[in-house]
Amino acid sequence: MSRAGARSGPLRVVEIANGTGHGIGAAALGRYFAVLGHHVVKVEPPGGDPLRGIGVLGADGVGLTFTALNEGKSQVVLEADQAGPQVLDGLLEGADVLISDLGPAAATAAGIDYAELRDRRPDLLVVAITSYGIDSALADEAGDSLLAECYGGLATMIGHHDRRPLALGGEQAAHAAAVAGLLGAMISLRDAAGGGLVDVALCDVAAYMDWKADIGFATTGLVAGRGDPRSGRWRMVRAADGWIGVIYQPEQWDAVVDLVGEPDLRDPRLRDEGFRARHEHEWWPVIERWAGVRPKEEIYRRAQARALPFGFCADIADLARSAQLRVRGFLQPDQTSAGSVLPPVTAALRSAPGVGGARPVGPHLFLDPPTEPADGRVAPLTGVVVLDFGTITAGAAASRLLADYGATVIKVESPSRPDPFRRWTPPGSAVSVAGQGADASPMFDSNNAGKLSLSMDLTSPSGRALVHELARHTDVVIENFRVGVPEKLGIGRAELAEINPDLVYVSLSSQGQQGPESRFRSYGSTLDLLSGLASVTGYDERSPVWSSAEVNYPDQIAAMLGAALAVYAVARDIRGVHLDISQREVVAWTIADRIAEFRSTGEVARPEGNRRPGRFPHDTFATRDGRWIAVSCDTPDQRRRLAEAVGVPWLREPEPGAGSGHAGELWLAGRVAGWARRRGASDAVRALRDAEVPCVPVSTASDRAGDPHFARRRVFVSEDRRRIKGFPFVLSRYVPPTPAPAPELGRDNEAIVRSLEHAPARHD
Repeated sequence: MSRAGARSGPLRVVEIANGTGHGIGAAALGRYFAVLGHHVVKVEPPGGDPLRGIGVLGADGVGLTFTALNEGKSQVVLEADQAGPQVLDGLLEGADVLISDLGPAAATAAGIDYAELRDRRPDLLVVAITSYGIDSALADEAGDSLLAECYGGLATMIGHHDRRPLALGGEQAAHAAAVAGLLGAMISLRDAAGGGLVDVALCDVAAYMDWKADIGFATTGLVAGRGDPRSGRWRMVRAADGWIGVIYQPEQWDAVVDLVGEPDLRDPRLRDEGFRARHEHEWWPVIERWAGVRPKEEIYRRAQARALPFGFCADIADLARSAQLRVRGFLQPDQTSAGSVLPPVTAALRSAPGVGGARPVGPHLFLDPPTEPADGRVAPLTGVVVLDFGTITAGAAASRLLADYGATVIKVESPSRPDPFRRWTPPGSAVSVAGQGADASPMFDSNNAGKLSLSMDLTSPSGRALVHELARHTDVVIENFRVGVPEKLGIGRAELAEINPDLVYVSLSSQGQQGPESRFRSYGSTLDLLSGLASVTGYDERSPVWSSAEVNYPDQIAAMLGAALAVYAVARDIRGVHLDISQREVVAWTIADRIAEFRSTGEVARPEGNRRPGRFPHDTFATRDGRWIAVSCDTPDQRRRLAEAVGVPWLREPEPGAGSGHAGELWLAGRVAGWARRRGASDAVRALRDAEVPCVPVSTASDRAGDPHFARRRVFVSEDRRRIKGFPFVLSRYVPPTPAPAPELGRDNEAIVRSLEHAPARHD
């Protein structure tokens, strides 16, 4: 696993992030480094980071969002004199990593020339997190999560079909970009050369999250969009005290009937999925009436007792008193500090950030990954062997990311119960994969391209013995089974650690390996609810909104974090660890400031549409041609220019502390809405950009397919008639090739068995 160039000891990290817009992503990445035990110096502009005074303030007078993102860092304020550049130069001279949210022009103005710095300090790793990427035509334009999720197309999928597009609650594009930045940084640091540039664009990460819509459009020509909350097999329905997610698979219908217990559901014809779909207007009201008189958490627990993956819409108060989150240590005892909500990294990693290269590992299998590196380059993860038990999205997508950068990934599946994604078709597809073999799904290809396939029955002694022998020659194991299932299959962490004590074992479970809810079942939509994300996403407090099964945002961000921490362990030569990652916690940490707000003030955050503290107008607006644009202003000058562009006077800014929804905000937003309705989207965007107002179109999958930005940066990759999701960032020192197609089930069985026969004995 070890490789020349890996750095031991705590890293020295310099962070330059202004705290607003995409700067939240850079600050969140710095927080990850800090909680992992590295020395992070946050460089603030004269007067300090603006985020210190935005939103709800803590007892120390500092914004809770700022505290949540910056706990554990050292701070340096660059004064507006000649000493400032000298201080920055000195910090960079001794740094291993620079995290920056500056576009090229702003970086140059601050005394940082990315190209010159790369030549002068080739060993310095630069992670740039901006809204559109530093090589984009929009590189120097202001942006934030709303604009990124709109331009990237994710907002097209969030909300109700007859209402405006929404950003996910909080700053999700920025937080997801931070996780992408961590992954890119660790891949780069594992490279023997070290250094280089990781270029993360919030809009790319948002588009990457929406990969299902890309595949659906390429396969069917249909453009996915926001759904109808009153239709679909999975729905949120009102409970007596909130909302419950009714989430189940067709074969679980009998369990749903048993849970509800209403005679009207016992009609034997309802056992047929097709009949249920045609008569949903008859039986859904039965479930709605039943749920409406019962507490949400009671329904959740009763459903989980029947193995149904229901979730309840946990609001911020529910999170703050969650026994599951307290047992896990996600919530620390300090009730007042925003920093008491810990980022979801494991205690094993937090306690060993500086372990490095002491013991030899291997030997490895004589197996090459099916994808050849481009231009004869050595991929950063070459030599890393991954045993992949991941299914559907979270686990399988994590290992796909490792395969993209050179790891040899062996996907292990049961011959009788392979990964269900092999048979899933894109939404709206008129072509079923039934009867076409187990490898027809383009959805499966996106999460499993570039892997080897081993089809093996783990319930048989011979199958289990083979997998145990593979584990002896493996660096990383990834699984996203329900807690307890790996042990039943003989592939639990304890059993495999006895065979290979150096294993990095990654568990991407719903709620972590311990706690009263650890064995509960979930899908991404379950976690939309349990994480609290749905409770702060929506048009108003009357109806929360989830990312839906068409996006399943929790799966996407958890997969990236799982890959990032696996590569962190590889790059830092940390071995014999169990990376216990709770998907619920991964998402809940993105709203840590709202949890801290409740713990400090008792206020429970509710959905507020697209409004955010300190920014207005901050919303999406319909245009004459049936499209949408997004506008985000966070300075008085931007609002003045916006008012001039739409032909109205802007007389004065609101008083400090006026909060969102004040009269001036609503007045200006109303004028923008009227102006936009009289124009086409392209003309509106052009006019506002000419006025230097942050504005983007709200893209769809069709728009992404025709936008050279996303093709050039390979957010999706196409080859002949094949399209799969691509890569969430750009590395300066390695360009991953288009991965080989996902393997047919069991295609590599013989080669894998043969490699074991020739593998030399392991020396522990």
